[in-house]
Amino acid sequence: MSPPNDAGPREWLHWLRTTDDEPVAIVRDVLLTAGWVVAIGLLLFAVSGVWPPMVAVESPSMEPHMSRTDLVFVMEEHRLAGDAARDGTGVVTYAAGERAGYEKFGSYGDVIIFRPDGESDRTPIIHRARFWVEEGENWYDEANPEYVGGADDCGELAYCPAPHAGFITKGDNNGAYDQVGALALTGPVKPQWVVGTAEFRIPWLGWLRLQFAESPVDRPAPVRRSPAAGGPADGAVANLSAPA
Repeated sequence: MSPPNDAGPREWLHWLRTTDDEPVAIVRDVLLTAGWVVAIGLLLFAVSGVWPPMVAVESPSMEPHMSRTDLVFVMEEHRLAGDAARDGTGVVTYAAGERAGYEKFGSYGDVIIFRPDGESDRTPIIHRARFWVEEGENWYDEANPEYVGGADDCGELAYCPAPHAGFITKGDNNGAYDQVGALALTGPVKPQWVVGTAEFRIPWLGWLRLQFAESPVDRPAPVRRSPAAGGPADGAVANLSAPA
């Protein structure tokens, strides 16, 4: 039974909070749940500085340290940056992390989420920052020979000399840098392309978000690596189209 017509706002609010009337109770529970989700999302955003603050991993190229369907918390890279971070970026590379003993997700350096070539219409990638290159640098000699896709010199690499300053990146499970091969995933990653750093993961919780991304309209075609790159077919990507 609802309050009388002459009831005031307080009486109506009390009734809405306590009534057992089934339609009203269902709507009330849905609104309360939605409110909690929004509140938690805003709290995470306040902490991370990135929206959405959690992303779902779509491929296995960061295994064994990240797996498909993991839900990953993302932090704006300048917050809580490591002491070994590259000046002005907030990102610790594998090379710098190895010298400083800085580790994230089972290896040295930061795992970053970035937009390949800075393009907002492409699905972001979540890979480890390996080392930094300056514009015009011949970075072949600095690279690990195992990850250059069989190239014998700088001229055989897609982005060598470096067309601009940025991070050379690689998925932990991939056999080559992202900047190697005829179908290289991206050029050296400029700091402004970085969305944030991965801080921790929750296994399996990204599964639901990935189910909503399975349609051809919402889910982009997987990025294919060339045979020369030596890595698996898909680059690990983080779905940033909606909060997880």
